[in-house]
Order: sequence, then C-alpha cells, then structure tokens
Amino acid sequence: MAGLLHGSARTTPRIRAELQASKESTRSLAEQYGLNPKTVAKWRKRTTTDDAPMGPHVPRSSILTPAEEAMIVEFRRRTLLPLDDVMGCLMEAIPKLTRSALHRCLQRHGISRLPDDTEKASKRGRFAETKIGYVHIDSCEFRHAEGRLVMFLAIDRVSKFTYVEFCNKAGKMNGAAFLRNVVQAFPYKIHTVLTDNGMAFADLPKYRSGSTECFNHIFDRVCGEHAIEHRLTKRYHPWTNGQAERMNRTVKDATVKAFHYEDLESLKAHVLAFVTAYNFAKHLKALRWRTPFQAICDAWTKDPSIFKINPHHLIPGPHT
Repeated sequence: MAGLLHGSARTTPRIRAELQASKESTRSLAEQYGLNPKTVAKWRKRTTTDDAPMGPHVPRSSILTPAEEAMIVEFRRRTLLPLDDVMGCLMEAIPKLTRSALHRCLQRHGISRLPDDTEKASKRGRFAETKIGYVHIDSCEFRHAEGRLVMFLAIDRVSKFTYVEFCNKAGKMNGAAFLRNVVQAFPYKIHTVLTDNGMAFADLPKYRSGSTECFNHIFDRVCGEHAIEHRLTKRYHPWTNGQAERMNRTVKDATVKAFHYEDLESLKAHVLAFVTAYNFAKHLKALRWRTPFQAICDAWTKDPSIFKINPHHLIPGPHT
C-alpha cells in the first residue's frame, strides 16, 4: 500500500518511477509531464518514490534551550504541579517562557496530563469581589510522634497574604489571641473576618439566636475592639471558608506529607519558612502572577490610607 503523499505533491509514485526509468533528457520529461525541470531532476536522483521526511526529526522548541526544557521536565515530574503553577514557579528562572511554550514542551515529553489521582479543579464558583482586608481564618491539626499540634491560619481573600501560629489546642482563648496577633501582623486594616462555627471562633448554636449571630464569645469581643465584622460560614457548608481550608492543605502537602521531622520545633520552623516563601516568592495565577507581597505593595500605591505601616517593612531583614 502506497504511503500518503505530501500535500503539495505534483507527482505520484507511478510518475516518479517512470521518471527514474526514462532515458530521455530532463527538459523533455518536464515538458511531457508538465513539471518543473528541478522536480524531474530531484526524482531522477532518488532511488525510492516515497516523500522524504520534512522538518526536524526530533521536535524542538524555537524558544527554549535543551537545558531549559530539561529543567521544566524535571520540575514537572518531581512536583506534579498543574500547568499554571509550573508557569508561576519557573517564569523568573526562564524569562522568555510563555504558557503555550510550556504546554508544548510538556506535550513533547509526554507529561502534559497529570495522573488521574491528582487533585481536580473545583467546580464551585468564585468568591464575591471585595476590597483588601477580608480575612479567612481557620485551624487544623498536625500529628507528630511527639503529639498533636494545632495551627491557626489567616489568609486575605484579595492579597492572599498568609499568617500562621501554633498552639497546643484550639480553644476560644487561643482563637482570640491569634486574632489579636493577626491584626498586628497585617500591615493594613482588617474590615471583615470569616470563620467556621468552631469553638475557637463562635458560641455553640444553642447559645445563638441565628446561624451567624454571636453574643459574648471572646473572639467577637476582639473583633469589636478593632471594628472588625465577624462572619460565620453556613453550618455543614465548610467550603464557604475554602480559601483557608485550601491553604491549610497546601501547607500540609509541602511539609508533613513530604518530609519527616525529628521534633515539633523542626516542623514549626519548616512551616514558617514555607509561609514566608509563599508570601514573598510564590507567583499566583489569581494575582496575575504576582506574589502576595507584590499585591500588597500595589494596594499601598493605590490607597495608602488603609495601611497602618509601609508594607515594604514586611520584607525579612533590617526592619524585622
């Protein structure tokens, strides 16, 4: 069975064989078959009637160097991050990298699709637009051979700036103390806090008249001291506070699920280092490939009135 012909071919395998077998001159054959003399000469020099392969034998990028491609492939295989996260992590190391070039590179090496058991994108809707200062707060547990450790986490809905602290338990006094420290840690005023219905953040439902109304809980008293509106998630709908829950999972995936720690102090140090790197070095698609720190600085440029301090003082160094 004959192979497929080139899309612009003017000859067939039968004509090519006749050209190769003919003893007539190249000019006369060109007139006889209505071909260019160069085409006739080309086929008379060949021993087969098949089209020669066109283009490079091994697909290569016109943008990336072999070393850069190797860096991308190894990073993808080790981290198994989605395409946009790989783009955000490597865009500084490879300035000319584009999303399409990255996708083609992963396709060439057969790793454009993640394994089926990796996390799939959520189909839930986006949060409503709001101004900077809307903070999600949540807590989670870290289990270690030495015992249990509770981590309180606060993340801003707009800037994605994150702050964490560790406690021995998730009591209401711990939640209130954490909120006071959050107010001090964030360089701008917090206007709204969203939490779940846990004991550290709200009274039990039997002591409330409504699903989101609290009374004398110490967490709400701290909110009142700083003119912060306290909102609660709908009962049995924890994904309402999804930003904090997703960040909890991100921290765990990067620490306790990937490394072994000799003691709790090593675990705490690694988590704090990861959160610092996230705030100052992680480029996020939701922020148009800016870091949380860059997003805060842009907000400072637009409206410094909502800030308590210059956000540049947050950079680890002389000001800390």
